[in-house]
Amino acid sequence: MATLLLVLIYVSFISLGLPDALLGAAWPVMQPEFGVPYGLAGLAQIIISGGTIVSSMVSGAVLKRFGIGKVTAVSVGMTALALLGFSIAPSFWWLLAAALPLGLGAGSVDAGLNSFVASHYESRHMSWLHSFWGVGALGGPLVLSALLYQGFPWRTGYASVGVFQVVLVVVLIAAIPLWSRVRVRAGAEGGGHDHEHIPLFAALKIRGVGFAMLTFLVYCGIEASMGLWGGSYLFKSRGLDPAQAATWVSLFYASITAGRFLTGFLTYRLSNRAMIRGGAVLVLFGVILMLLPLSLPGALTGFLLIGLGCAPIFPCMLHETPVRFGAKHSQAIMGFQMALAYVGSTVLPPLFGLAAGESRFWLLPVFALGYILVLLASTVVLDRQTVQNPQVQDAVVTESP
Repeated sequence: MATLLLVLIYVSFISLGLPDALLGAAWPVMQPEFGVPYGLAGLAQIIISGGTIVSSMVSGAVLKRFGIGKVTAVSVGMTALALLGFSIAPSFWWLLAAALPLGLGAGSVDAGLNSFVASHYESRHMSWLHSFWGVGALGGPLVLSALLYQGFPWRTGYASVGVFQVVLVVVLIAAIPLWSRVRVRAGAEGGGHDHEHIPLFAALKIRGVGFAMLTFLVYCGIEASMGLWGGSYLFKSRGLDPAQAATWVSLFYASITAGRFLTGFLTYRLSNRAMIRGGAVLVLFGVILMLLPLSLPGALTGFLLIGLGCAPIFPCMLHETPVRFGAKHSQAIMGFQMALAYVGSTVLPPLFGLAAGESRFWLLPVFALGYILVLLASTVVLDRQTVQNPQVQDAVVTESP
């Protein structure tokens, strides 16, 4: 039963990743049709991110009120309707209206599934869960590309992903009782917990929560900044042509996805905290390679090492949440952490863009160095503050499917 639900969670995370890179991939053919300035894609992305941040912040209360099964089905339903709305959008303003439910749906399902897996499954499943998100994020543009090559319009790409999510919603509705059964079974074995919603200011009073949120903020700053500006850095500062630079950006994301798949096996031997520290050190090593006056292969090796180092940090931080702060509060804190993660993804890359201007993309590893040093410092403090956290009264017992 737990295995069946885990497969459904994996598929849900693939569906969560599918639309994430779709807008960027489709925009070159969408923009001429809508006749709007090229930079307005950023406005749609801001609305999506804003909706995601808001729903992540309130996800603890929503999940407490309705339960993870219903919230997941409704949230995926919202993203499905939004994607179908994209596919029939008669104007750019319609697109912006559809962007809001896309962000709202993604935030709740992301926080809810992460919290459920952290509380009911072992660490390796969290790593594989985020590996499957990467499969979706890579798959969306590939589906779109295949359809465009066959002469279909970009709208067919959005409609295809939307229909896939509609089918998933039907399965999720049928599976709503499964979530409760797994929770009850985990409770009988000592691993079930009643989650309690706490407001943000109350959460910040819990020892270590502020540093945990800071860690998520700067981590997503590293990953999103390297993903958004890595191609420009390789093109303008390292002399690659645009096609080669785009290929290396794809390899950066592939290294994160492959790294998370491998991380799942490493968690058999290593703790979450050891994986987080190891990943951070690997990112630091990659940044140093990019900073040193090495030849191009040295810089590209550093670029990929940053992706590989990023792989364990995010899922292991999520899975450690109930251990650090107690399972009772983990669902609410998970939502706040996810909100700060989205803030980092939304705010920090444009911040670098402002600093880089037209010609200072060599600053990218300098920014990454600042972020990773903050992450390492906050992780050390967080580990010390949560070694014997007195508020962690309820031990977390994980369940193997």
